[in-house]
Amino acid sequence: MSFVDPPAVAAWRHQQVRTGFEVVHFRRSGGGWQVVGCTTAVEAGVAWTVDYTLDLDAAWATRRAVVTGRSSMGARRTTLDSIGDGRWHVDGLRAPDLDGCQDVDLESSAMTNALPVHRLDLAVGRRASAPAAYVRAVGLGVDRLEQSYTRLHDDGPNRQFHYKSPAFDFSCQLVFDPSGLVLDYPGIAVRQL
Repeated sequence: MSFVDPPAVAAWRHQQVRTGFEVVHFRRSGGGWQVVGCTTAVEAGVAWTVDYTLDLDAAWATRRAVVTGRSSMGARRTTLDSIGDGRWHVDGLRAPDLDGCQDVDLESSAMTNALPVHRLDLAVGRRASAPAAYVRAVGLGVDRLEQSYTRLHDDGPNRQFHYKSPAFDFSCQLVFDPSGLVLDYPGIAVRQL
């Protein structure tokens, strides 16, 4: 299962859990990708904005993430740097609780579900764990998030996966386009462009 290159720009309307919009730009960089995005939203009565730049290698594993945010808590900036073998520095400090994480998952982003889907390259019927460095939208705190993806069937050119996150007692079926970007994230976001 290989994906085609992502479009130059993609956008999602965030709905139900939050109301907002996300816009992402993709460009080739050093054999991998640079992803620059922004989400503005209101969730549980709190308005926030998160801007991010992700540097990905050719396999879509995150090498670096620079995340800035604004909310009623003020302005924040968090930088995550991969130091290899699933190990991380967060704001320059070693974060051993993130050992084994290959991806950064932004609470504010529907796009970041594309990272493990690309990297894992699962065959139909296969399941894999994909723990991630999870960055909160408000305050930009970073925690380990256990999650898994199971490749279901293809629906024409689109691919379907079962997603599960035990920490949030959440699971759903995600639909991805031929470039591996989520089209429908139930209760979270729907692709607009």
